[in-house]
Amino acid sequence: MSHYTLSRRRGGTMNSMLGNHGYHCTRRPRRSALRRVRHASGLLLGAAALALAGCHSAALTDTRPLDNAGINYDAIQQLKALEITDAEVAQIAQAKQGGFSDDGCVEIEKIFRGRGQKFDAGGAVAGLLGAGMSEDNVLAIARLGQLGFGAGELQAMRLAGLSDPIILEVARHRAESKPVLSGASLAMMRNTAMRESTLLELARLSVPDSEAAAILSSRHHGASDAEILRHFEGR
Repeated sequence: MSHYTLSRRRGGTMNSMLGNHGYHCTRRPRRSALRRVRHASGLLLGAAALALAGCHSAALTDTRPLDNAGINYDAIQQLKALEITDAEVAQIAQAKQGGFSDDGCVEIEKIFRGRGQKFDAGGAVAGLLGAGMSEDNVLAIARLGQLGFGAGELQAMRLAGLSDPIILEVARHRAESKPVLSGASLAMMRNTAMRESTLLELARLSVPDSEAAAILSSRHHGASDAEILRHFEGR
């Protein structure tokens, strides 16, 4: 069928193609154009349906493990508002069961989200708390981004009797990529009856672990805390 119809002209000259019959050509919309419009509309509706499905899926995160772990209603609602995933629910429940408070669970989730990460350190939190570290200091380590691979060493340091301030100083140096004595070296120095304040100062002075053997040797030969510190101060 032709894509043209005839319509009556009012006044003027007649279309030369049609002669003097008083009609001119008007182009009909092509069917292919209509099909393209319908196709585009279908794509938009499909995208909207997928977006709604995604929102519905996020809303279906199962938070019952949080309730079973003893987290209160208000804290669970705050965690839901952060759009936690099923994997994060399991990690938060592990941290709670390890001794973290409800407020601590919410705060540590916010810390991780603030760095664009999903919370995946429930085991590290529980381990540090079990070793005797305070909740505030666990949160401080989380803010330093040190609850990942190196968290096991921090836990071992606490179990070896090193204090929270020393552990935090080591974590701070590692977060800033500065040299610092290892947990194992600090624990060995502690076993020589070196004072807590001396160990903390050695960490603050960014003494590299390569110096550990010399420090231990000096200690075994009778060097005092003050003598060891003087060797590194002012460097």
